Order: sequence, then structure tokens, then C-alpha cells
Amino acid sequence: MKYYLFIDECGDHGLSKIDFHFPIFLLCGILISDNENEILKSEITKLKSFFWRDNSPIFHSRDIRKCANAFKILLDEKTKLKFYRDLNKILEHHTYSIIPAGLNKFSYVKKYGNLGSDPYEFCLSNVFDLCISNLKKLSQSTELVIVLEKRGEKEDNKLASHIAKIISNGTYKNSIESFKLLHITFKFNHKKEDLIGLQIADLTAYPIAKYLLNEQALNPAFEVIAKKILQPLKNILIR
Repeated sequence: MKYYLFIDECGDHGLSKIDFHFPIFLLCGILISDNENEILKSEITKLKSFFWRDNSPIFHSRDIRKCANAFKILLDEKTKLKFYRDLNKILEHHTYSIIPAGLNKFSYVKKYGNLGSDPYEFCLSNVFDLCISNLKKLSQSTELVIVLEKRGEKEDNKLASHIAKIISNGTYKNSIESFKLLHITFKFNHKKEDLIGLQIADLTAYPIAKYLLNEQALNPAFEVIAKKILQPLKNILIR
């Protein structure tokens, strides 16, 4: 059976200048079967067509929250309420798993220093571990396609090397044999290519990061997706 792991980020993974108000960096993985991915793609496409007709935009969490660019239509309260109601229904009722891994950069620097592992790679290894552990439970032969957002040639090459190393050597929690049981490939795509999985990863990353920043804050978007998160909520933030 074929699965996809779509990965997007929330926050800046740099350690030299840390935003005091938002020190969280989070990677969010969406693990979904090929069949369910096609169904989800169809539903999101219908949603976009309803609100934007032939000019369907790429979903960006920030633009949606700010009612910016194509999402200026959400400045109309009735339109906004219907959009969120329809989108939340799709996110809530389809079958997929969310695999987030985040860190507080202040805590990370205090523990590892500025010369510690790249936060992006550090979080990515944790997302992979959870993904592989979950797929190992499946009895059928499994193909996994990992899809990441393109960032730049230098960054993508560095990340590709890190991913290849994980696949070849395994991780602390999953042996080489565990990775060999799966046929794993990975690729980088621009978000503008309209891959629904990357857009869902983008939409779900921010409310999870917001939850890590303040569990008590009003966060209705998180309530919609919380049950989709694979691991216990207390384990999202890497200590």
C-alpha cells in the first residue's frame, strides 16, 4: 500500500536570532494513504471552486488568518464562517495522521548550544521515527513517499543528504531493517504546485505550534485537528 508523508514547518529554525514572542520551531507531517489523499484532494478542490471558482488559491495558513491576498473574501463575516465550517469539516472527517515534532529554541540552545544539530534535521528525525514506527504495524508491503516543500538548492541538498543518511543507517529508535521493510523515496515540491498534502501540513502546523506556546490560549483550529495527532500531546515538544 502506498502512503505519503507531507512535511511543512512553522517558525524559523535559525538559532542566531530567536523571537522572544515565538521561540517555537515545529515540523508537521501529514501521513496519508494514496487513496485517502485522492479523496482529500477532491474535497479541497471542491471547496476552493465554491469560494474562488476558477481562481483557486494555494492555502497558506498566514494568509487565511490575516484575510490577505486571495483570502480577502474572508473579511466578509458570513463568507468567513462558511469557509471555516466547510474546511474544518473536511479536516475533521477524513482519515490521516498528523505527526508533529517541535522544540523551544531557547531550551534547545541552553541544552545543546548553538552548535547543536540543525533544528530542522533534529525535528525531522523525530517525525521519521514516529512515521516508521506507525507504518511497521501494518502487515502489508508499504511504499512511502516523503514530500517536502522546496526551500532553496543549498538547503534542499543538505536536507536530502540528511534524509538519505537516515534511510541508509536507521535511527536510534528504528533500525536499518525497519527502513528496509519500506520502499522509501523522497522529493521536494514548491507549494505553488498545489499539492493538497503540503497545504494541509501548512494549515495544521500553526495551531499546533500555538498550542505548544500556550496550551491555555483560545485555539479552535487546534481543537479541530487534535484527535488526528499520532503521539500524546505531551510528547510533541522535544525535551
